[in-house]
Amino acid sequence: MKQNWPHLSYPRLKDTIATVQLWTQIVGKIRLKKMPWLNHSWHVTLYVSPRGLTTQSIPYGGGSFQIDFDFIAHQLLITCSSGEHQTMDLYPRTVAGFYKELFEKLALLNIEAVIYAKPNEIDPAIPFAEDVIHSAYDKTQMGLFHQALLNSNTIFTQFRARFTGKCSPVHFFWGAFDLAVTRFSGRRAPVHPGGAPNMPDRVMQEAYSHEVSSCGFWPGSDQFPHPAFYAYCYPTPATFGEQPVKPAEAFYSTEMGEFFLKYEDVRNAADPEKTLMDFLETTYVAAANTGNWDRGRLECDFSWLESK
Repeated sequence: MKQNWPHLSYPRLKDTIATVQLWTQIVGKIRLKKMPWLNHSWHVTLYVSPRGLTTQSIPYGGGSFQIDFDFIAHQLLITCSSGEHQTMDLYPRTVAGFYKELFEKLALLNIEAVIYAKPNEIDPAIPFAEDVIHSAYDKTQMGLFHQALLNSNTIFTQFRARFTGKCSPVHFFWGAFDLAVTRFSGRRAPVHPGGAPNMPDRVMQEAYSHEVSSCGFWPGSDQFPHPAFYAYCYPTPATFGEQPVKPAEAFYSTEMGEFFLKYEDVRNAADPEKTLMDFLETTYVAAANTGNWDRGRLECDFSWLESK
């Protein structure tokens, strides 16, 4: 079935994204505190759901709870295995107000959570309880962005299935507010230099402890005001950016050390799904070939399924 790839406008989306990113950081930090540590910080992520973003089930007190952003009904839902639940409306409201109400709702459910109450990977890092600056929420724009996440998640999931080596889930990092999936060569990598704003270097070093080829979807920034797909590898071979990739609209940023493909170029393609898959596959091949990965051992051959 052909996906509906909605039009995304960074200027219309950016204020809502700036606020929702901080809301997701609050929820993600609750998951971070309650889940056991997984390699490369995989325990902190959110996941795309049919209605928004979800923590999935979090163990707690002999049961579990889950927090969901519903970008269709525009609510935050906290559900517990005990049958109890609480809801919050999503509307133009400050980060400070969201933070206060969320922890009041958790207290009503007898869920105790103590988080580091400042943003990561954002500068300046205003404490959540003090942030009365970010308060935008455009329901229409958030719904469009969710649809783009759903479409991207589908193609990323298909791409992930073509690899038999170690591979991350398709998951949503609230630090940079991007959907990502990462393949691993199986070899250790040089120590990462770190340097992300308001992020301990040791966290970055553990995240990049092994060689990776990673791709994702990101809403853009003031410096690059376009929602886009990206692909990079660590470490980055000298000739990585010189490799041929598809489609023709994809380009390499020497400054960022990554390949990019604007979301609108995917949306406007005759076959958006194939266009995005081509980008994911060819940028991975660029990383694997220049990095001398053992592709025969790491990649899946599902050709036998075609005869079934």
